[in-house]
Amino acid sequence: MNGLVAIVGRPNVGKSTLFNRLVEEKKAIVDDQSGVTRDRHYGVSEWNGRKFSIVDTGGYVPESSEVFEVAIREQVEIAVEEAAVILFMVDVTAGILPLDEQVSQFLRRRKKSVLLVANKVDNFDRAYLSSEFYALGLGSIFNISAITGSGTGDLLDAIVELLPEDLEDVETEESIPRFAVIGRPNVGKSSFVNALLGKNQNIVTPVAGTTRDTLYTRYQAFGLDCFLVDTAGVRKRAKVQENIEFYSVIRTVKAVENCDVAILIIDAQLGMEKQDLSILSLAERHKKGILVIVNKWDLIQDKDRQIKPYQKAIEEALAPLTGIPILFVSALEKQRVLKTMEVAVKVFHEKQRKIPTRQLNDEIMPVIDRHPPPVVKGKTVKIKFVTQIQASHPTFVFFGSHTQYIKENYRRYLENQIREIYGFEGCPLSLYFRQR
Repeated sequence: MNGLVAIVGRPNVGKSTLFNRLVEEKKAIVDDQSGVTRDRHYGVSEWNGRKFSIVDTGGYVPESSEVFEVAIREQVEIAVEEAAVILFMVDVTAGILPLDEQVSQFLRRRKKSVLLVANKVDNFDRAYLSSEFYALGLGSIFNISAITGSGTGDLLDAIVELLPEDLEDVETEESIPRFAVIGRPNVGKSSFVNALLGKNQNIVTPVAGTTRDTLYTRYQAFGLDCFLVDTAGVRKRAKVQENIEFYSVIRTVKAVENCDVAILIIDAQLGMEKQDLSILSLAERHKKGILVIVNKWDLIQDKDRQIKPYQKAIEEALAPLTGIPILFVSALEKQRVLKTMEVAVKVFHEKQRKIPTRQLNDEIMPVIDRHPPPVVKGKTVKIKFVTQIQASHPTFVFFGSHTQYIKENYRRYLENQIREIYGFEGCPLSLYFRQR
């Protein structure tokens, strides 16, 4: 597991600003008004080759009875319990406030790895002010400016050092693939797993959100050997009202981190919705193999004629992602359920496939010669050599001159050509360009 990092603190200390800085994306709303963050925000950060998930939480107010602050407080407590590392943020310009002391007492009782982060250290003089926070009894202080990024490198070094190397949820052999079944509530995830197992191991009801936790099962049948991971459904953020559901979402994020292939199940009657794409992006950011399953296909009228237009609509929704297998199944009637696992195993092996360097150059360089990169700012981009490097997923490095001018559309062209020649169905591809 890559680990989960939770950012906590009283309201208005800059938690969301730091979150946006670490994920390098403006995902969380930032405002001077306190209490803006009421729901959880997830992102992925990478430092020194280590990826980890980050959760941004609302301002922690221990003794408030206000309805929103009570809900925020309970969700912060869940995030703290699940996190491997906690970033406790304080505001150096405000000094120690009673709320900071209450948060520090709460964290000390949890006996977790806590990094005390003094924010808004925007100049040399403010660095001296942070020494006041040693009184909180949490050890070293990391002086940062979340808005400028100053000091975040040292903080990231400390985070990576504290992250666990082992899997927390389940111990598995490296050679055995792990397939996470993900999707919105009530699309048939547990029914799909039960259909494979041939028994009702996981509870199935018409009520959305029946599955609350992440369930691991060893599956050995029909020549297959893998771990199946049934996850809780991920709702839209506005609909996450129960704190137990918040816990479920965190567990689902961690299940995706741990898996090799994510099997996204969608409801045939509803089609691919925005929330499905949001869930899929989680697997895509973690560079997992991806497989899309259209469940409840038995409820669609004129099924045979509907497959092609339905598949085309999904492919258009997935763009610019390409090469993702799409299967139409019925978990209730056990139609094409085993086929799904065969394709998932194939995606797992495709992720591990290595193309010999000589073969790669013999087949890719002629493609580049026929359609070379466009001239940019008078510079002629020349790709001279390509190789596949060792990584958790197919990763290719192209060497040449003026490669910094290669645009995203040409990178997409090369990715599509690699998929056309070698397949890599359902696999994430990473392309890098280096000067030579």
